[in-house]
Amino acid sequence: MGLSTLIAILTAGLTNGAIYALATIGLALVWGSMGMLNMAHGALLALGGYAAYSTVTTLGLPAPFGFVGAILVGVAAGAVLYGTVVRQLLRQPAATFETNVLIATVGIGIALENAILHVYGGQPLRQPVVMDGLIRIGVSEIPVQNVAIVGVSLVMMGIVAWLLARTRMGRAIRATAQNREAAQLMGVPTGRVYLQVLMLSGLLAGVCGVLVSSITQLSPPLGGDPMLKAFIMCVVAGLGNLPGAVVSAFVLALVEAFVQFGAGARWGFPVLLLLVIVVLIWRPSGLFGRVQTRRL
Repeated sequence: MGLSTLIAILTAGLTNGAIYALATIGLALVWGSMGMLNMAHGALLALGGYAAYSTVTTLGLPAPFGFVGAILVGVAAGAVLYGTVVRQLLRQPAATFETNVLIATVGIGIALENAILHVYGGQPLRQPVVMDGLIRIGVSEIPVQNVAIVGVSLVMMGIVAWLLARTRMGRAIRATAQNREAAQLMGVPTGRVYLQVLMLSGLLAGVCGVLVSSITQLSPPLGGDPMLKAFIMCVVAGLGNLPGAVVSAFVLALVEAFVQFGAGARWGFPVLLLLVIVVLIWRPSGLFGRVQTRRL
């Protein structure tokens, strides 16, 4: 294996890892704080990508404003999801919440994907929010877009870490995640916390959708593959563990890249599934998970 080939594999692995990590954080954040698996997360990714497309092509704004459009739409979608579905289901017995919200978000994801199909059609579209150019490293050339994807993802992950660790909102989220009843007794408005979590998750999904579509193409099922792999990485890390989810995303993406180079593209996903099975047999709570129930 030559140096140029190794750089190409690492570039692909780190780029996909950055995308998977951003998608994984959105899933893990909602699960860790609410015990909710948001199956509409993939559709929110696609919605963010199309929002950026419309911001640039329909409104005629510069490409960087595509991220603004995706963020606004993602935040609004998270708020609508909470107000129309999650808020009502939270009033039901806790024993049925996880199952009911799983079924509900599956339906919402399907409906949203079909709405996108109806509005934009099924023809793949090119994402205008891209950066052209190459960066030369020795004899190898790395697309600027790949570097931008990693950079944007790292910035978003840093912002989430800062919000959770340094802000009043973050402390409320962590308190609610550890014990909802105790947080309520201490005066934490858990309803508002859940709204903020879903809005933040929608924001991350919107940005992730722009990044995914910038190296592929826009299509209604755009978010299906990133969401599925993000779920795999959540399971490997331990559901609700944000730092572990980020580490797992990058490691598994690099493994996938090397497997695809050595054995062919079709073997990347089966190997990831095999790793999940091995991890669940070895550590049922995940590599970074705890046996006791403690989210985030």
